[in-house]
Amino acid sequence: MFRRAPSPGALRRERRAILKAREERIRDLGGLTLEMYRRSNFRDQLLIEQCREIVALEDRLRELDSMLESVATARRAPTTCECGAPVPWGSHFCANCGRPVGAEAVVVCVDCGHPLPADASFCANCGRTVEPPDEAEQPASEDTMFHAADQQEG
Repeated sequence: MFRRAPSPGALRRERRAILKAREERIRDLGGLTLEMYRRSNFRDQLLIEQCREIVALEDRLRELDSMLESVATARRAPTTCECGAPVPWGSHFCANCGRPVGAEAVVVCVDCGHPLPADASFCANCGRTVEPPDEAEQPASEDTMFHAADQQEG
């Protein structure tokens, strides 16, 4: 069963709460250390336990920061196309001019070079039918070539 990733807003709220708790723990640790010094009664285990809690909070903060950074990186897409039209996040093509907005086009028409959606059956620019890539890459067999040559001669 899949568990949905928390939203960026929920991650930021958790981060703020952990930062606040961390600051309180550090302040409490300082007060505790001062009181132990005043009473000349240091309890190392208590100090170590408090420090471990602070370190665990800092580890969670680093984890949240990396999650927030990955969300921010994933959403960094071109905001406008070369033609000036806005491009929504996650788009592969410009809705205005049809240019690919990613690193490379998903499918390109072999006739005119127009970018096409991956499930296109014909080119919207020139009208040519789009063949599946595996059929287009298969070379013609020798029998077919010889048979075509015989028909032309006869």
